Amino acid sequence: MNEEQREKVASAPGFFAALDQSGGSTPKALAEYGVSAARYRSEDEMFDLVHAMRTRVFTSPAFGGTRVLAAIQFLQTMERTVDGMPTSRYLWERKNVVPFLKVDLGLAAQADGVQLMKPISTLDDQLERASRQQVFGTKMRSVIHDADERGISAIVDQQFEYASRISDAGLVPIIEPEVSIVSPHKREAEELLQGALVKQVQELPASAAIILKLTIPAEPGLYGVLAADPRVLRVLALSGGYSRDEACQLLSRDPAMIASFSRALLEGLTEDQADEQFNATLETSVEQIYQASVIKQG
Repeated sequence: MNEEQREKVASAPGFFAALDQSGGSTPKALAEYGVSAARYRSEDEMFDLVHAMRTRVFTSPAFGGTRVLAAIQFLQTMERTVDGMPTSRYLWERKNVVPFLKVDLGLAAQADGVQLMKPISTLDDQLERASRQQVFGTKMRSVIHDADERGISAIVDQQFEYASRISDAGLVPIIEPEVSIVSPHKREAEELLQGALVKQVQELPASAAIILKLTIPAEPGLYGVLAADPRVLRVLALSGGYSRDEACQLLSRDPAMIASFSRALLEGLTEDQADEQFNATLETSVEQIYQASVIKQG
């Protein structure tokens, strides 16, 4: 493990950029960027376009390690280059941003109020590739739709089972059991999730290192006990469908969390913007998310 990266992730002020849209979510991300589906005829062409978008973000003067601690990539992004360098090396060596890799393969059908992850059949291969590319950690996402104790327990168990394999490979797992912001019993689901997470973390060895990525809870500070545990390097907040303004307002009230935003980070960016406008828009976004992550309202 790179100790300089670990220290930055665990204690530096800032937030994580989540730029890990995969095959299923890329068309929507491109559409919001102003690139219609008519512009590509194959998956390869689609990924070329989204990599061009991410490259523009990564190379912007607004994007750097003084405020952006880490960036979560999709496999296609990790295995491409930015400014002639492998993406992960560019992020760390040029921008001082710690690279992570999304490893999950999407969601299974809903059962017991949740969507587990599909089996990650490619995990060992992805971890080997990530290690070669000097990636620090991974991310995997599942979704909680309702306050079903059995379903939430199954989600947390699955996340920690994969996290153990990731840790054994020398990488730090980001565990993301997202609670839907439209859940009819969001507060209750979050309380069940908090209890299940605390139980799993308490069973980890003292040397363990994980990161949690969670929906901003209805009760500010709900995950404070987890943030205080030395085995949890950071508790991240996902934007979950909120606008950037909404997400930042909610986040600024929660002392236990920093941002790991995706769509909210890219909000307002379009392909047809001149560089000056693009960079100014991204600067506004980065600064707003940074402030919400480091300055907390009483």
